Amino acid sequence: MNKTKIDWCDSTWNPVTGCLHGCEYCYARGIANRFGCHATPDDKVSVVIHPWEDSETGRKLPYPYDFSPTLHKYRLNEYEGKKGRNIFVCSMADLFGKWVPDSWIEEVFKACEKAPQHNYIFLTKNPWRYADLAKKGILPKRKNMWYGYSYTGQEHEAKGWWNDEYNIFISMEPLLDNICTTLSKWIIIGAETGRRKDKVIPKREWVEEIVESCKKKSIPVFMKSSLADIWGEPLIQEFPKELIKNK
Repeated sequence: MNKTKIDWCDSTWNPVTGCLHGCEYCYARGIANRFGCHATPDDKVSVVIHPWEDSETGRKLPYPYDFSPTLHKYRLNEYEGKKGRNIFVCSMADLFGKWVPDSWIEEVFKACEKAPQHNYIFLTKNPWRYADLAKKGILPKRKNMWYGYSYTGQEHEAKGWWNDEYNIFISMEPLLDNICTTLSKWIIIGAETGRRKDKVIPKREWVEEIVESCKKKSIPVFMKSSLADIWGEPLIQEFPKELIKNK
């Protein structure tokens, strides 16, 4: 479990790392490739039982296969006995990518259940996997588990799986177009960061329309610091009441 500069959570936890989406604006790939071991995995997905260490310094090496999907079994119990906090699960992966085995996801869920003092915040670019897991009875209906999906205006939502028993939120980051909100208990808005050549700079009116729509529906809005120059006034940084207790 690690402290983080991500302003809508307290810690990040990465029992799974790596992703195959190939997003042009991905920050995680650069980090994993920079600090990775550049080892070649035996398969499309890999399992690491014990942490890899530098033979000379003894320093732990967090990404043995760079950005290839990897389950780090030794990290599953990192949060046990820790004070309750809001945890972003798999900030360096998409736990619900179509390449991730159900067994990996179930192991992460079981680990979450062993430490109910925390709030677990999940985020995916593949919300259809939520629907699949819900149909299989694998997706937990727990008050401390938050299921988010990235919505940039360039893809359709996965509908039909959610209901009031699930905590659903939307992350509009990077915000690439003027988009409308939908059924959600929380909205996170952020601009694309980094130095990508074709980086999209969101317009203030896009943000204004989202905020106004959320106000009408009493949906809390959290603006990331990347919107500071675009918004031009104190950022709106609201949390659902269920997450405030750990702030």
